[in-house]
Amino acid sequence: MSKEIIVSGIRPTGNLHLGNYLGAVQNFVKMQYEHNCYFFIADYHSLTTHPNPQDLHQNVRQVLVEYLACGLNPDACTLYVQSDLPQIPELYMLLNMHAYMGELERVASFKEKARTQPNNINAGLLTYPVLMAADIIIHKATKVPVGKDQEQHLEMARTFGNRFNRMYGKDIFPEPYAFNFGKELVKIPGLQGGGKMSKSDGDNNVINLIDSPELIRKKMSRAVTDTGPSEPNTAPSAPVQNLFDLMKIVSTEDKLTFYQQAYANCNIRYGDFKKDLAEDMVTFLTPVREKIADIQSNNELLKKVAKIGKEKAAESADKTLAECREAIGFRGF
Repeated sequence: MSKEIIVSGIRPTGNLHLGNYLGAVQNFVKMQYEHNCYFFIADYHSLTTHPNPQDLHQNVRQVLVEYLACGLNPDACTLYVQSDLPQIPELYMLLNMHAYMGELERVASFKEKARTQPNNINAGLLTYPVLMAADIIIHKATKVPVGKDQEQHLEMARTFGNRFNRMYGKDIFPEPYAFNFGKELVKIPGLQGGGKMSKSDGDNNVINLIDSPELIRKKMSRAVTDTGPSEPNTAPSAPVQNLFDLMKIVSTEDKLTFYQQAYANCNIRYGDFKKDLAEDMVTFLTPVREKIADIQSNNELLKKVAKIGKEKAAESADKTLAECREAIGFRGF
């Protein structure tokens, strides 16, 4: 059975948090040994928000450091920086020639951005799905790990690839579909009583991989709970259930059972509960944080990893672009 070609990218907009780590990156670590994986840092995508150059570079560097610390292996996968591949903007341009304004204006994410940032509706936002398609199909990906909010972009990647194949009479691009983690997909709850752990609800909603023990304790002390159970054996409220779900991940089963019984008996002390959870969170994340610190200072390693990733990704991209140029009619004399 042939391996799937899998492509996934992350925008360098800040540090990885526990939700990223357990919800996706740990799956990537496993996938890299089972499939042909391309993981990239999507710095071109950041340009739609006009980042400060120094911030952009530091964010790209930090994501690379944290990916390595989490277990991505440059020998097992292709790990690269998007802007190291000029082949991507070339394919992006070629696909743009057959992407129509009407279909791009109907994309849900563009409509949302146009509503929330009316003073920065740039062409990059409009053609964002085309760039995403180029990222995916330049390696002829067959599977892409995406969330529900990205499924429309993946559908458009299929549309653009199929349209190119049809217009030039060549079977260059396969159809990419969502990679289904199935039961392996872990959804990590946030600290502020809502749904999943996400920075869209503020930094106090997430535990970053680089957070110090002191900061983790501070965030956990501020985690949302409730006024306590009003009668025995009632179901926990959503914020409290979030904390129980986090405890399932980082604490022992005995400790989880102790606090679940305390809640059921109406004698739980939230201060003790959150302190215990904070200490277990510190213990759980200390090895990752220490790896991040070690890699952070190793400039030679980072240069080597970026160079190897660029070379491996460029080899794949060059082959695809050569086929595209030949199909279009760009040929030398």
